[in-house]
Amino acid sequence: MGEVSLKGKHLLGLQHATKEEIELILRVAKKMKKIVLSDDKKYPLLKGKSIINLFMENSTRTRSSFELAGKYLGADVINITKSGSSMAKGESFRDTLLTVSYMGTDAIVMRHSAEGSPLYATKVVDPIIINAGDGAHEHPTQALLDMYSIIERKGTLEGKKIVIAGDIMHSRVARSDIYGFTKMGADVHLVGPRTLLYPELAKMGVTIHYDVREAVKDADVINVLRIQLERINSALYPTNREYARIFGINKNVLALAKDDVMVMHPGPMNRGLEIAHDVAYSDESAIQEQVRNGVAVRMAVLYLTIVGGDGSELAD
Repeated sequence: MGEVSLKGKHLLGLQHATKEEIELILRVAKKMKKIVLSDDKKYPLLKGKSIINLFMENSTRTRSSFELAGKYLGADVINITKSGSSMAKGESFRDTLLTVSYMGTDAIVMRHSAEGSPLYATKVVDPIIINAGDGAHEHPTQALLDMYSIIERKGTLEGKKIVIAGDIMHSRVARSDIYGFTKMGADVHLVGPRTLLYPELAKMGVTIHYDVREAVKDADVINVLRIQLERINSALYPTNREYARIFGINKNVLALAKDDVMVMHPGPMNRGLEIAHDVAYSDESAIQEQVRNGVAVRMAVLYLTIVGGDGSELAD
């Protein structure tokens, strides 16, 4: 356990992360959640450190949870958005990175619409880069909180049938989930319309379905993805009513899964489209707990990458 260290490492995705690194983050996140649930949420492990949240796309959960994660650990955190920065005046992304990196910054948490932008950032500046979502490529901390949430409720990922349903093509969450779930021994199934789910994805070690009822049979977990209407070409997508009827996760579909099935969604939800209202707020749903777990996981990531360690100084 002590041999694995993330100190000074970038978190660009889970494709090249090892199972041991993932397990380290999840172990530390379990300890961090106790801080999140406590009355006194200040634990100054990152006192004196500076973090910049550089978000080129809109975000509620990821940006807010990274901000709280840094502040709970005693770091100074600044949020920068595209519309509120000099990029709105024409400054380049490269110059923005250089500017914020020369402010004594220890880590940059960044979201960008272009795939590979976090990797590019590592070539331009020195601070630790943490990917908060790059186009349709990866969203590693979402996958980590998904894994944590499943383990918290199910005890393990090993051997669990996990169905990822919806807009796979545009989903960075799906890709990071696939990398993480398969590394941890889960049986991963994908389901969605043929226009949004390419058969080539089977090469990632998953099973492809185009019938949602077939896919969810005996599922332990169903992770419902948002239909990204802002990215979808109308030629690839039916009407909302048709999608909800054929691929939406409702109570009738849920009945085909295991009795103790767990339902997740990365948010924001299109309720009544990819997920029915009564499913989103059912006993099977872990959606709100995912949000809380996101803070704990991001606390673990910031702590492990900026100062290192294995969490041994934290209470079990």
